[in-house]
Amino acid sequence: MVGRGGCPRQHIRASASLGARRERGATAQAISPSRGGQTTEVHALTDVLVRPGVLLLTPGNASDVTAAPAVMAEAPGRIRPLSADKGYDADWLRADLRKSGITPVIPGKRGRKRRIRHNKRRYRERWRIEATFNRLKDFRRIATRYDKLARNYASAAALTAIVAFWC
Repeated sequence: MVGRGGCPRQHIRASASLGARRERGATAQAISPSRGGQTTEVHALTDVLVRPGVLLLTPGNASDVTAAPAVMAEAPGRIRPLSADKGYDADWLRADLRKSGITPVIPGKRGRKRRIRHNKRRYRERWRIEATFNRLKDFRRIATRYDKLARNYASAAALTAIVAFWC
């Protein structure tokens, strides 16, 4: 079949389909598919006053424990106890934290063969990180990532943290 201008139909659209183009660079922009759609995870390290010191973006389908070394490398000062949720439960991470002089307060996952004991009184202090995320998500731009580029979203999150916690 011949289209407009006398060209065969197969030559009208010489580029790749839109579906193939759409996914290029998605991992570089910290966006990935998850159960709820395209998502991004924000990892944070806060101080005792609920102020975020480190904010790190990863794709939504990346596990928490793989981002932990990058977050710890950005830590601004000395950390004594580190409270984290079950997503950060890994023997190698616990060993690295202890080697650095940090006490891990991380409960073990339910399916673990060997139970992990943690300080429940200290683990109650984890509300601080949840309060940080709740305060950041009061800002609509952070709660519903409008930015395509990861650097723009990370800078918006950093500005939000400065406005919300440091001013």
